[in-house]
Amino acid sequence: MQEKNTLPDKIAARIGSLFWEPYTRLFIKGDHVNWSLTWDAIELKRICAQLGITVADGRSKRLMKRQCFFNMSRYEILENWKPPNCRIAFPYYHGNPAIDERSRAMLSTIARHHKDIDRIQVSCRFMEEVVLETGIDPSKVFRIPIGINRRYFPPVTTENRASSRKELGLPASAVVIGSFQKDGNGWDEGLTPKLVKGPDIFLEALGMLAGSIPELHVLLTGPARGYVRRGLERLGIPCVHRYLDDYTEIGKYYHALDAYIVPSRDEGGPKAVLESMACGIPLVSTRVGQATDLVEHGKNGFLADVEDAGALAHGVRRSLEDSHLRASVIENGFRTAEVNDYGNQLPLWSDFMTGFVHRSTGEPQGSRA
Repeated sequence: MQEKNTLPDKIAARIGSLFWEPYTRLFIKGDHVNWSLTWDAIELKRICAQLGITVADGRSKRLMKRQCFFNMSRYEILENWKPPNCRIAFPYYHGNPAIDERSRAMLSTIARHHKDIDRIQVSCRFMEEVVLETGIDPSKVFRIPIGINRRYFPPVTTENRASSRKELGLPASAVVIGSFQKDGNGWDEGLTPKLVKGPDIFLEALGMLAGSIPELHVLLTGPARGYVRRGLERLGIPCVHRYLDDYTEIGKYYHALDAYIVPSRDEGGPKAVLESMACGIPLVSTRVGQATDLVEHGKNGFLADVEDAGALAHGVRRSLEDSHLRASVIENGFRTAEVNDYGNQLPLWSDFMTGFVHRSTGEPQGSRA
């Protein structure tokens, strides 16, 4: 679902800004493509509706004088910094400054201009610590995990698993491992790896599994997967790759899986943590992002140190070979996904919006009580 910046939106916002009470309208901007941040914006708008917060149309900061602006892209805010004429908020999901020069530059911008920033959402404890090191007032930083809309991720059943595999051309008897993230540079074929996402580690782990799992297959979604596809071809591991235009359909792709691997070196989420849990697919992840906060090793998923392909492969084997452990991990994963459903995050977002966006009467939304 692509948002549009139309002339009528701009005109309406410009006229409306002359009459609106200060800081009673929230403008939310998603990504420039129909990708992850676009859907984050859609869910935040739904949350705001439940909280009684007025979300206004229009996407240009020039139209938001004395109003509130939540931009899902920190890059647009921090890499093109301009003195704001509105209240500014944005998420800072990932960017380990020890390995990410671009993140170091953006954190430096926060350090210089933190008095002009009103709210930052972080998704995990690690990034909360990183952002607080800039010197920003801790009352402006809110740890809210990247949630999940479980309507899009129903649990796997024998029936929907068989249906999904048939539709995708995957053998019913295969062991299918999933990887649904963008891990190539750019938006084309993606032959150059985006190493922060760990596609090289993913291939190394799959190579280890191929020796002990005769009918191993891989299911890929997302753009720019050329590096991984070529690597799987070299390893002789069959794969199916689908590019999804509609994020709401991704649940049926999880249904085709036996396990999901997150091999990243740095993450804010990833979203696959809760998505796989909601669908009842065992998760095996490196210790990154909110996986570190939400996954209890051997309880609701499996964790491995960053760049430890052997531990990732071992986690997959455990999930496949120990049926009692697998059932327990799946059941506990359901509970973790439920706790982090967007509907259960309303108190967290109410706190975030308190003092940031006001009711038209001037009263703040929500309460910190």
